[in-house]
Amino acid sequence: MTTTSTRKPRSTLRPADRIFAGSTVIAGSLILAALAAVAVFLIAESIPALIVDPAELKGAPSSFWAYVGPLAFGTVWAAFLALVMALPISIGIALFISHFAPRRIAQGLGYIIDLLAAVPSVVFGLWGIKVLAPAVTPLYGWLVQNLGFLPFFAGGVSGTGRTILTVAIVLAVMIIPIITAVTREVFLQTPRLHEEAALALGATRWEMIQMAVIPFGRPGMISAAMLGLGRALGETMVVAMVLSPALVINFVLTGSQNPSTIAGNIALNFPEANGVDVNALIATGMILFVITLVINSIARIVINRRKAFSGAN
Repeated sequence: MTTTSTRKPRSTLRPADRIFAGSTVIAGSLILAALAAVAVFLIAESIPALIVDPAELKGAPSSFWAYVGPLAFGTVWAAFLALVMALPISIGIALFISHFAPRRIAQGLGYIIDLLAAVPSVVFGLWGIKVLAPAVTPLYGWLVQNLGFLPFFAGGVSGTGRTILTVAIVLAVMIIPIITAVTREVFLQTPRLHEEAALALGATRWEMIQMAVIPFGRPGMISAAMLGLGRALGETMVVAMVLSPALVINFVLTGSQNPSTIAGNIALNFPEANGVDVNALIATGMILFVITLVINSIARIVINRRKAFSGAN
């Protein structure tokens, strides 16, 4: 009795497919290797600042964490304010371009948004110093006079207008093009059948957007927000040019005593730093690296959960 064994034919890849698959693996591995190399460099260079006597650091803080704490707070605070201001405006612009504006106007606005995303940071910094700061000074006075009972507007008013709120406004203007460009493309990918089904059921255009466009684009909106937040967290020139920062933790938005950010502090102090002060600045960069990594990881978890929930439904 003879038995015949059936073998599944092995799939053969074309040479071009093998080259493409290998190149993608190499590219992904290079990204991980570069990320690991940056992490190793930051940790190795930060160790001397973590174990040194705090009296040897510039400004003689009580500890390294007392030194980096206000910087981390200023970084997160300024980026959070910028995101709060930029996200609603960006979503509104993206919806207008993708679902309300005529084709010619939408194309023109799309080009303008893409061009704004390429404007250098120093240009925004100069605009913040010369135009925005003097213009918002009367507004700050009005806020303190009428809303001074709120902790955000308590205290005196900065005579120059160069406050943490001014920096947040400039950062918001900088990240609006980035968030808008990504969310616009996401909204344009909404299945046409979903939109037509909502309209066929009697929904208005705004109700159709609420039922079909926004739920479909929510993961992309979160990704765009995190992309803009990452730009705001790492911004250097605007903070260094607009603010006269101090190592404080201060929630006041209109006062003259402003918290600095990690990136701005590195840009201002690195040229004159030497010895262990260089290691301290690199250590603050490691903290910024960790903050950015944690925020993006949380955003990725949220996006994956929403995708899984949408798939289950």
